[in-house]
Amino acid sequence: MSDSYTFFAQTRVLFGAGKLAELGDAPLPGRRALVVTTGGKSVKANGYLDRTLAELDRAGVSHVLFDRIEPNPLRKTVNDGGWLAHTEGCDFVLALGGGSVMDGCKGICAVAANPVVAADDTESARDIWDYVMGGTARGMHIQNDPLPLVCVTTTAGTGSEVDAGAVISCEENDEKLRLGDPRLMPVLAVVDPELMLTVPARLTAFQGFDALFHSVECFIANNHNPMGDMICCEGIRNAAAALPTCVNEGSDIDARTELAFANTLGGYAMVCSGCCGCHGTEHAMSAHHHDLPHGAGLIMIARAYHQHMIDVHACDERYIEMARLMGNASASEPADFIAELERLMAACHVDDLKMSDWGITEDELDAMATNGLSTNAALYAHDPSPLSHDDVLAILCASYR
Repeated sequence: MSDSYTFFAQTRVLFGAGKLAELGDAPLPGRRALVVTTGGKSVKANGYLDRTLAELDRAGVSHVLFDRIEPNPLRKTVNDGGWLAHTEGCDFVLALGGGSVMDGCKGICAVAANPVVAADDTESARDIWDYVMGGTARGMHIQNDPLPLVCVTTTAGTGSEVDAGAVISCEENDEKLRLGDPRLMPVLAVVDPELMLTVPARLTAFQGFDALFHSVECFIANNHNPMGDMICCEGIRNAAAALPTCVNEGSDIDARTELAFANTLGGYAMVCSGCCGCHGTEHAMSAHHHDLPHGAGLIMIARAYHQHMIDVHACDERYIEMARLMGNASASEPADFIAELERLMAACHVDDLKMSDWGITEDELDAMATNGLSTNAALYAHDPSPLSHDDVLAILCASYR
């Protein structure tokens, strides 16, 4: 553990039930917003889009709608959204949705502020792959400051409303890569658990386990630190306590609030340290299968990943501490963490997920291991014990059903 840390968290957070109604009174960063959401129906059917637009109207902010973000935001979609924001003269972006929308918006903010200018001063759309890191991406510095970002999160999963990172996918290359820059940190976030009451049980579980695993992985990461440990412990405790109720009694606003808090803490945890190879491996899975929810992929490989780390005694005391945080006050050995994880998965009805249900075949696993290690090396670099290609493949094989 390092005793030193860097913590930069500039986001103004409006947290709590009913906070969406305060958006119009908050200090917004511009006068014309690109409002970004998914191509699905939920934010419209549940009235969240209309309520958000009404808050912008109340603040005197004009707006343009871009409702095309996929469950794993794609390179082309991000480019299209950034170009629309630029040509429409938008001076900030508002993300309305979950982690995919917020991640996509970080790319949109960068693309919008950095058009390609030809010798004759004509402009064309920037490719977000200029700024994404790893794989076939170019990893260039974002020259002009990205547009400011406001996040109204409707799920409890990624914590993307308070961090400066994003993950963008490219179908053509089967890549899911990281975008990161301190200037992509949202300036304002609304975390209103009332907007999460309508999330179906299964999606609640997928998203909630993602929130849990952010804190879990940052807690065992080899660059963990005292600030991050404090955040991670509360994130683990809150997520583990709230998840079963949120899944089985979705209208419980107290549980939804607790899980939303764990979600935001997970974002802060990633500011302090970083996720590990479990996330890197899942990114490879959903890079090959874009319809695979990120949280579902994590659930399917988490037991094998953490069992490997326990078998090599990577950080025994940390696994014991996490078992205690998850509810076993008398935990005394690392295996107690696996037992608590399995108990929580069963309570949330996600202990029977199968890779094959998302079209993944055993023949793909070796390529996924190669993809993960080659495109997300920064995540594997945080592992408490290094993973080889054979280790990653063994984790995938042990998880396959």
